Amino acid sequence: MAKNLVIVESPAKAKTIEKFLGEDYKVESSFGHIADLPSKELGVNVEGDFKANYIVSDDKKKVVKKLKDLAKKAEMVWLASDEDREGEAIAWHLEQELGLIPERTKRIVFHEITKTAIKRAIENPRKIDYHLVNAQQARRVLDRLVGYELSPVLWRKVKGGLSAGRVQSVSVRLIVEREREIQKFSAEASYRVDGTFVNENGKSFKGKLPKNIKSRNLAEDFLTKNATAQFKVASLTTKPASKSPAPPFTTSTLQQEASRKLYFSVSKTMTLAQRLYEAGLITYMRTDSVNLSVDAKNAAKAEIISAYGEAFSKERNYKGKSKGAQEAHEAIRPTDFSRHTVNMDRDQARLYELIWKRAIASQMSEAKLERTNVQIASSAGTDNFTANGEVLKFEGFLKVYLEGQDDEDADAEETGLLPALKEGEILSNTVITATERFTRPPYRYTEASLVKKLEELGIGRPSTYAPTITTIQNRKYVEKGTVDGKERSYDVLTLSRGEVVAKKHTETVGSDKGKLVPTDVGMVVNDFLVNHFENILDYNFTAKVERDFDDIAEGKQEWTTMMKEFYQKFHPHVKDVEKNADREVGERILGTDPKTGKPVSVRLGKFGPMVQIGTVEDEEKPQFASLGPDQQLNSITFEEAMDLFKLPKDLGVYEGEDVQVNNGRFGPYVRFGKMFVSLPKGRDPMDVDLDEAIVYIKEKQAADAPIYTYENLPVQKGTGRFGPFIKWNGMFINVNKKYDFDNLTDADIIQLIEDKKQKEIDKVIHNFEAEGIRVEKARWGRSNIIKGKIKIELPKTVDASKLTLEEVQDIIEKQAPKKKTTRKKATAKKK
Repeated sequence: MAKNLVIVESPAKAKTIEKFLGEDYKVESSFGHIADLPSKELGVNVEGDFKANYIVSDDKKKVVKKLKDLAKKAEMVWLASDEDREGEAIAWHLEQELGLIPERTKRIVFHEITKTAIKRAIENPRKIDYHLVNAQQARRVLDRLVGYELSPVLWRKVKGGLSAGRVQSVSVRLIVEREREIQKFSAEASYRVDGTFVNENGKSFKGKLPKNIKSRNLAEDFLTKNATAQFKVASLTTKPASKSPAPPFTTSTLQQEASRKLYFSVSKTMTLAQRLYEAGLITYMRTDSVNLSVDAKNAAKAEIISAYGEAFSKERNYKGKSKGAQEAHEAIRPTDFSRHTVNMDRDQARLYELIWKRAIASQMSEAKLERTNVQIASSAGTDNFTANGEVLKFEGFLKVYLEGQDDEDADAEETGLLPALKEGEILSNTVITATERFTRPPYRYTEASLVKKLEELGIGRPSTYAPTITTIQNRKYVEKGTVDGKERSYDVLTLSRGEVVAKKHTETVGSDKGKLVPTDVGMVVNDFLVNHFENILDYNFTAKVERDFDDIAEGKQEWTTMMKEFYQKFHPHVKDVEKNADREVGERILGTDPKTGKPVSVRLGKFGPMVQIGTVEDEEKPQFASLGPDQQLNSITFEEAMDLFKLPKDLGVYEGEDVQVNNGRFGPYVRFGKMFVSLPKGRDPMDVDLDEAIVYIKEKQAADAPIYTYENLPVQKGTGRFGPFIKWNGMFINVNKKYDFDNLTDADIIQLIEDKKQKEIDKVIHNFEAEGIRVEKARWGRSNIIKGKIKIELPKTVDASKLTLEEVQDIIEKQAPKKKTTRKKATAKKK
């Protein structure tokens, strides 16, 4: 038995660390937090000292028992959870739940999983930092109080099943307010003027007016005046310039840059970074710090000189803006600068390369440039054109890396190489264009730009960004936009050979693909919370709470005092709103129904956004219609709303079956008997006639027709959200790129089916046929219990192969959702 027990957070990290320690050390994982607040009750003593009632959940009891047994046998227990507040809280819970003796317990921290870092940590142990523990407790308890008290208010006043959170609700507010700025925005047109000029040596280059011209008439006037004008170089200025590298990554900047350059979601970036950290390839990935250690800077310098030469090396120190810096002492960097790439999963390798480039570039020389500005004068006396050129004299850090930008402005000034020019030189003009341009509304947030905004406001910390953004999407308050944009026409006036010609062009604008767009539910919930709990959703208040957490972490403030001060004001206000506030359903009156004279309104209903004709006070029941997937409460028009009541629309009869067109939850569709056929994206169901519907029906029939028969069962093929597939015996079988999907042979089909059958057999761990229960392997090393429509995911900590039927039945009894029963009021009878 090993003398030393080292407890880390994840099994992947345990495997890496075990390689660096000798046989006297056993490394085990706690699989994250082992204790937390209970899920079905507040779990905080709000009447007293705000002490939290932490419990060990059922899925962690086996882990805790195992660790407790190992701890009893070990001479020394080393608590090696992460070095941030969450990690410190995990170490504290381990100490409490395992009953560790202080004399036989040591706390160690490291920000990289390398042999040197692990040994240095063991040589320099410390005690648990209770200031950090209390800062984590303060965040956990405050967020529990807000969520636990606000969510029931939303159920009563808005819609059942909703929930609120301190940072999440503020994030939704940012997105809602940005959406309303966009809706209110009115574009203004102006004309950008560009000219192409040729010097005396026949070399052409481009120039532009520094300011746009306000109207078409003025633009035409400008072009007309210059129809016969002569142009010359009025002035030419050349100045040296330089560019410096960005600092190495923090959590926030890594998330932003991975989004811009690799198109990763914030949560994907953090998942991949976690794996790189656990594999010992990068330093800890939750940090506000931009510092590099002396050892890291020396290693970077050696690698730069070796790979690029001494001229490219320059040691740099960076200063971060964030207070507290999440207790991490270094930026995100590779643990070994000589490793430029890693042989891992493609996305992990790409993220590693991004981290390596950013970190190595931060210790490189600035790039040396030469910038030239040319002023071009017209004999017509109009404003000067300007041309800007840039020559790279020395690459410096640009040899490795250039930071991406969030700016989406297509009209940003371009710089490039200019031909050799001299002052007074006569230039000939080949063409001048005046292009109509429009002011742009504010951009919708991407995940990356939302993280940037939250960081600027001081809201949240590195550990909160990814879960916050994931949560608001899972709650359907926000969704990723799917609209490609709308077509818009614009004018282009061209002066060529002394003549001005006008033409119409088109462009696509307003794309929200991949951007964060608030849903109707998100907007209604936000409005209710802002109206009644403005303090909680106030940006300054939320930022102040983060500063209070920092003060607690530094031992400057008692966490229970903070809780008491907050709750004394918060709780009575919640009760007041619960009692006195009106229901908020986002109702908007659109007009009057011409047939009945009743009001037409849109609002949030039990099953989502809907249109209503009439009111609940009417003698006749109101009429209802659900909004389509691309329609919103705040933008639907009266005409669009009334069209919804024309559906379902009977189109006629085909092959003896009625044909209807209707709007459904996932979009418009044609119904043909028992067949449902989705309409093409963007197709208005009101415009579909029987002939068009029959075309869609025939296409669906052809797609559903069997392409083969195997074991007396038909084989069909189709394309779904995950790509091409074949369907056989109720199974959907993905067809990968190894096969030619359009020309599947009989042998291909048989192979695909047999492979799938074997895969289904291999994933079954237990099959209790008599009870109708199966235990199967699932993704990410987990497993599932399946009984009919019940599916229960088991955590990684459960060894499913050792489960008995009785244990499985017990899990189903405890975790399966209970059927809702309707309670009827009964009249008590006197005996």
